[in-house]
Amino acid sequence: MIINISDLIRKSIAKKEINVILDLKSIKDSYETINVIDPIKVQLVIGKIEDVLSLDGVIVGKIELTCSRCLQKFNYDLDIEFHEKLTNNPDNRDDELIFINNDNFDLAEIVENNIITSLPIQRLCKNDCKGLCYTCGKNLNYGSCDCDNSNYDPRFDKLKDLFSNN
Repeated sequence: MIINISDLIRKSIAKKEINVILDLKSIKDSYETINVIDPIKVQLVIGKIEDVLSLDGVIVGKIELTCSRCLQKFNYDLDIEFHEKLTNNPDNRDDELIFINNDNFDLAEIVENNIITSLPIQRLCKNDCKGLCYTCGKNLNYGSCDCDNSNYDPRFDKLKDLFSNN
């Protein structure tokens, strides 16, 4: 979604409020495609100080993630506050700024980047997810399996004897 900010750049207004619903079906992460379940709503206030535009907003919606332990899909609620700074001045060398070439910027790209960076590294369907059996692959959240998972490693036999009470 392209947002026109020519009125801010030319100082005809000092602030601009935007409330939009982005029509995103999915978001591409570096290693997976994240499906959007509920529409992404963005409330945004754009202000200008000298040649820097500040974007302060909130992203609300629901997406579908894959659990890192059991690989099941689950719904994840978004409620993200974000703050970005834009400029059209090529001489401004601040690394925190997003450079824009003209009087427009792509809000969808900024929202997608903020969603991706706010996601947890370990995505869990629930905090106590038991994951998959590493022998047979059964989802242990739905019951145990008959595999022998005693985690016995014969290389540690000498250490086991070290702690025995004999």
